[in-house]
Amino acid sequence: MLLNLHVKNLALIQETEVEFGEGLNILTGETGAGKSVLIGSVNLALGGKFDKDMLRSGAESGLVELTFSGENPVLQKKLEEMELPVEEVVSISRKLVPGKSVSKINGETVNVKQLKEIAELLIDIHGQHEHQSLLHKKKHLEILDAYTGEPAAEVLALVEELYGEVKELKKRIEADALDEESKNREMDLLQYEIQEIENAALTEGEDEELEALHLKLRNSKKITEVLNESYVYTATEASEGISRAVRLLGGVAEYDKALEGLLDNISEIESLLSDYNREVSAYLSDLEFDEESFDKLEKRLDEINFLKTKYGKTISDILESLKKKQERVDALLDYDMYMKGLQAQLVNREGKLKKACERLSEIRKNAAEVLQGELLEALKNLNFLSVDFRISVQSEKEITLKGYDEVEFLISTNPGEKPKSLAQVASGGELSRIMLGIKTVLAKKDEIDTLIFDEIDAGISGKTAWKVSGQLDKVAKAHQVICITHLPQIAAMADCHHVIEKGVEGESTVTHIRRLDEQASLGELARLLGSDEKSEAALENARAMREEALAVKKK
Repeated sequence: MLLNLHVKNLALIQETEVEFGEGLNILTGETGAGKSVLIGSVNLALGGKFDKDMLRSGAESGLVELTFSGENPVLQKKLEEMELPVEEVVSISRKLVPGKSVSKINGETVNVKQLKEIAELLIDIHGQHEHQSLLHKKKHLEILDAYTGEPAAEVLALVEELYGEVKELKKRIEADALDEESKNREMDLLQYEIQEIENAALTEGEDEELEALHLKLRNSKKITEVLNESYVYTATEASEGISRAVRLLGGVAEYDKALEGLLDNISEIESLLSDYNREVSAYLSDLEFDEESFDKLEKRLDEINFLKTKYGKTISDILESLKKKQERVDALLDYDMYMKGLQAQLVNREGKLKKACERLSEIRKNAAEVLQGELLEALKNLNFLSVDFRISVQSEKEITLKGYDEVEFLISTNPGEKPKSLAQVASGGELSRIMLGIKTVLAKKDEIDTLIFDEIDAGISGKTAWKVSGQLDKVAKAHQVICITHLPQIAAMADCHHVIEKGVEGESTVTHIRRLDEQASLGELARLLGSDEKSEAALENARAMREEALAVKKK
């Protein structure tokens, strides 16, 4: 679950820190106080798009830090796979600077892809307008597959793999559909290229050896000068001095055994220096610069580099290109058989793809029946009194990357009316509740600890608000829920209540977030109920609402 949020220099926030608790965390505040900034900050920390206008006025950089409990085994396994530190908590930070940002997980710098992969296991954010996605049937398929889980995921992966193979085979067949003239023209070009590579008689590693030799010969004059000068020092002055030292020390070594060790050391130095001088002399003798040989070397390197520009960056690439060209020639020599082979492969893969789609469709239809029942129950709990909800899974002729199913959610909110698409029937407030119902059902299936709802209460009030409040509390029994709301019915259900306030410090407007105790929470409930002044009557109304919420929670 999300333990802590630290935000610095974003929008109206100068610096603030929030500690969240288990269960239902409620955030309330006046309109414009900066409630949306909080969700925006979490999104930014998890890889959301950053714009310099998000920074607080005058600030050069911003910072968002999230701290989660890291006890989830799936999360720990993912961290290990990414070679990131596995600790009792997961710390995610993102420093925001115009033109760039740096993200870290447990102190290690990560890219956006890694960040989002970890975020998917930690938190699910329901933004203000996410329920609008329910108007698109593509979202319905995603929800059904998410509910189905591993059974659908395994078959879907097979469908995607086979779909890619079918697409590639069709592409090859289309590209290889040649008339006789085109076939002969390609054959002539291939044979020319094969002959060009074979004539070069390349061997692995040859280019590296030649380049090393070329470097040596190109600098042979400088090497000779340096070695000759070095030889003067080591073979005359140093050699004579060390030899004299050996003779002198040898004359007195018999007087003290400790001198024998010194004599051994200087004798070894004399031997090493002698070996070095012999090797230098031999190297100079072998270092002959032959203009003709050097020209041949350069021509060979030019030939190899020319082939690299045409067929690959390395000799291995060139030889691999040769192999493919030879295989292509063999295919063209028996062109009809080659094309029949491709067609046979295509028929085989299409058959397997169709069977995989059939299996996936069967899994989806079975899951849709169960999900339909669970969602219907969830919607009734959200005050859809006479609701009829259906999930239609229709098999289409055209196969896509996701199979051949078209999934659509259908609803009727009035008795006797036939269920229709959400786009035809549902209002904004109804869509919001439907999405909450979906999240409630899916929350039972996934292992994500933290759910965030940003104004899930849009377009509702009264009894419906109480129903939504109760449903959020149910979800919060198994998950940490963080909810931004303006409704007192939902705020009254809080396990932890935070208020977001805007004030003026000096000449700047600043947003603060603070956690409320029970008494302060009642005062905020009174404000939400419409009382600007916290009179005893307003507080009594707030107490009554809180007691009603606590009674619901006990049930």
